[in-house]
Amino acid sequence: MSTAVLPDALPATSLEVRLAAYPDPEGEVTLDHFAMGESELSEPGEGQVVVRNDWMTLGSVARDQMNPATKLPIPVFQPGVAMWGRTVGTVVRSSSPDLAVGDLVEHFSGWRQYAVGSAQEFFRRDRDLLPGPEYFLSQGPTAWHGMVDTVGAGEGETVFVSGATNGVGALAGQIAKLRGAKRVIGSTGSREKIDFLVKEIGFDAAFDYHDGPVAEQLAELAPDGLDVVFDNVGGEQFEAAVRLANRGARFALCGALAGQHGGDGGSPRLPLMTAISRDLSFRGFATLHTPDQIDGWNERFGAWLREGRIVFPHTVVDGGVEALPQAFVDLLRRRYSGTVLVKLS
Repeated sequence: MSTAVLPDALPATSLEVRLAAYPDPEGEVTLDHFAMGESELSEPGEGQVVVRNDWMTLGSVARDQMNPATKLPIPVFQPGVAMWGRTVGTVVRSSSPDLAVGDLVEHFSGWRQYAVGSAQEFFRRDRDLLPGPEYFLSQGPTAWHGMVDTVGAGEGETVFVSGATNGVGALAGQIAKLRGAKRVIGSTGSREKIDFLVKEIGFDAAFDYHDGPVAEQLAELAPDGLDVVFDNVGGEQFEAAVRLANRGARFALCGALAGQHGGDGGSPRLPLMTAISRDLSFRGFATLHTPDQIDGWNERFGAWLREGRIVFPHTVVDGGVEALPQAFVDLLRRRYSGTVLVKLS
């Protein structure tokens, strides 16, 4: 059984990252948009727990949360206030019968060293289910929901995953292969990332969208057309996929990275007569998952990992809470592959 090393005493304060100011909606995020701060840390009140944050995952959606005018139905960060995000940690103090000291929990009070709150805000995880606590931060629930529940990718199909080297896309492509897809193609932004997709995680082919018109590159790699599209990007890549879609093709709409920093990438053109005549279906899906969906994924993920049928593509950033701002800036500059995990303790 896995165990955690616990502190003898709580520190007086907890280091945290706060939003210093909103960036321009179409501009770059820099370190000037963050500020380090400290909050007082005390023993938990009745029904509360104190959690030492061990790992946090970073996602590009936090860029939208730095825009008070975002069109996404999500809460936005507030200047001067600690940010939040998906995290796993260890209960180090408990005044609740629901959680014990030493329990591994998942929660959303990231961007800080310690989290304090009602036990109901934290979800216990089985340390022995996955190889390490950071594996609970995979984007698997989203990848599975999009690839399976939303479009039902299956045997003998040709699948295209745009933005395939992010945490969702890298798992979505593997899930398609595990469900019997004939060919899985991914788009990315460099030769190094093409090699990552093909040589490390089992995509059949990949291309760099910088290397020429996407429609031409995709047509060369998918001569039989596309049956399933898992779209993280929008823009030119979505439009190219529609042109190459076979009759009855299904599109899972997960993101619009092409429009994240302004421009019209988030509003691609859709030729209606093509969609109608080919009986195409387009379905967007939210990434807020039920406890049953998360538990189901973790069980499935653990079994596949033990059987050697799947890998968890991820990049680890060391440095604790202080490393979070630079890691997030680098994420937006697409310097990582797979899920980005920051080791907090």
